[in-house]
Amino acid sequence: MITRVLVANRGEIARRVFATCRRLGIATVAVYTDPDAQSPHVAEADARVRLDGNSGYLDSDQVIAAAQASGADAIHPGYGFLSENPVFAKAVIDAGLTWIGPPVAAVASMGSKIEAKKMMAAAGVPVLDELDPETVTQAQLPVLVKASAGGGGRGMRVVTDLSELAGQVQAARREAQSAFGDPTVFCERYLPTGHHVEVQVLGDEHGTVWAVGERECSIQRRHQKIIEEAPSPLVERIAGMRERLFQAARLAAEAIGYTGAGTVEFLADDDGEFYFLEMNTRLQVEHPVTELTTGLDLVELQLAVADGERLDAEPPTARGHSIEARIYAEDPARNWQPQAGLVHKFEVPGATTPFGLFTGTGIRLDSGIADASSVSIHYDPMLAKVISYAPTRRRAAHVLADALARTRLHGVRTNRDLLVNVLAHQAFLDGATDTAFFDTHGLAELAAPLAGQRTVRLAAVAAALADAAHNRAAATVMRDIPSGWRNVVSGGQEKTYRDAAEQEHRVAYLFTRDGVALPDDDGVALVSARPDQVVLTEGGVSTTFAVSRYGTDIFVDSPLGSVQFTVTPRFPEPGSAVEKGSLLAPMPGSVIRLGAALGETVTAGQPLVWLEAMKMEHTITAPSDGVVTQLDVIVGQQVDVGTVLARVANEDETEGEL
Repeated sequence: MITRVLVANRGEIARRVFATCRRLGIATVAVYTDPDAQSPHVAEADARVRLDGNSGYLDSDQVIAAAQASGADAIHPGYGFLSENPVFAKAVIDAGLTWIGPPVAAVASMGSKIEAKKMMAAAGVPVLDELDPETVTQAQLPVLVKASAGGGGRGMRVVTDLSELAGQVQAARREAQSAFGDPTVFCERYLPTGHHVEVQVLGDEHGTVWAVGERECSIQRRHQKIIEEAPSPLVERIAGMRERLFQAARLAAEAIGYTGAGTVEFLADDDGEFYFLEMNTRLQVEHPVTELTTGLDLVELQLAVADGERLDAEPPTARGHSIEARIYAEDPARNWQPQAGLVHKFEVPGATTPFGLFTGTGIRLDSGIADASSVSIHYDPMLAKVISYAPTRRRAAHVLADALARTRLHGVRTNRDLLVNVLAHQAFLDGATDTAFFDTHGLAELAAPLAGQRTVRLAAVAAALADAAHNRAAATVMRDIPSGWRNVVSGGQEKTYRDAAEQEHRVAYLFTRDGVALPDDDGVALVSARPDQVVLTEGGVSTTFAVSRYGTDIFVDSPLGSVQFTVTPRFPEPGSAVEKGSLLAPMPGSVIRLGAALGETVTAGQPLVWLEAMKMEHTITAPSDGVVTQLDVIVGQQVDVGTVLARVANEDETEGEL
């Protein structure tokens, strides 16, 4: 029997496995790298072992040594990192430890997407033909370039123009090498409006194979899922599709002698025809939606199968509907730029069941972060998953959208508003979801802030009055006298803030004998003001605004939406202005390529600098035609957000500079 489990992973999946282990009376061991030293998963484990280097999670020797040193008798790989590495799985077993995963041969056979597709075709599972990147023709476009060894959208590129194929293949190879240690890529036909549907399978060592239920994961960005649900709206409306899907998934699992939890992924069209994409020989990020609709604890079943236990003859019948939304540290409006930094506060109201099962309508939270967590540039930007369950799909969507809208998330910028907009969109509510959802309905509209212009203005007023209350509370003398008070008529005071869209908001206010006057905001009246809460009335309706401040950053939360401000200094620092044409690093990262040299003439949109952050490549392009008059970075250099990378000036501006 397994008594002590080391999770060879980090963040929310490590916490998820720990939660089941605690319930079952199994001791836990965490591994961590220096950027993760203060992470919640480290604090929650019974024992902790530090790994050398930021890539320590990929070092199988270190992980196994950590298990042996801590007395663990089993290793759970989580997902990502070494979870689908057959060499690691074999090393775990050879070290005398229990591998909480499928047989090594099964991991190896599915580890190469190229070989996996051949095996599935032989087993009778429908597949899309593999295409050699060297021989793709114009008639075969569009194609999808894919990393053979990876997943999670890394090493993927859509190519619609044959002239771009070679460059995209090279970029995919670099990304695949960085993320998975294997640069092998291949191509397959791309279905622009397909449905990503997958089947959760589970097998034991005694020949039982379950097809537990299907999930639809079609709402994606950069070929990574951001909203997943069970059951699939597509499968629900096409008669007989579920039975065909389950049969294909069982064929796939039986063909490789699969045991443990795994997922068979398919790409389907609107008519219900589907094709094998890959098999993930591990637990999936989106497994909670299957747990909530079946009542199964998939981690508990992984542990049971690893201990040699039998599954029942048939899995339980699914009921109700569950939807999961992934909160990422990224800015959708700026080409999904990943963000790094500090999470000051994270609170999801109504999330009463972290990492667990429940009955009835509700919210589950699987989070890798907590208040004061640091988001590193070295790992995936996913912060947490918020999951709803309800008897109907529409109710599950409404419950999840409401929970996300009320979430207090202070610090790094996230995709929270985008998730709420998608969940509330009529097309989503109607079940019209496919992999082109953002192209069809417009990313700009879907990424728009929940707080409209009027809400932002009221939030700015609340921030100013809360700041005034904060200053009074912090005063050491004359604390009870309002700031700016005079015994004769005096001018008002003013505070200035800048919002996330770089718009400036000036708020004027004046303390009088009758209260606070807001000369620029007719119809708005102050009910009460504390440093952390302001109540305003407009049109006879009162609204409460919660105000939090962290240095120069101010976050205002209300039922109308959340707004982030930066205090604009009255006197800017000398030399703080950035020269026109400067290219700033949009995120912390490492410079991996340069596209031009100092003094070279470039055109608008031409790639100048490639950054790698969170295992993805990001291209910084020239803002206009001109000449590179400044190039302040070299390949291999680490840069912080806001670092000046280069400057492009037009010909008139370059006279005498070079």
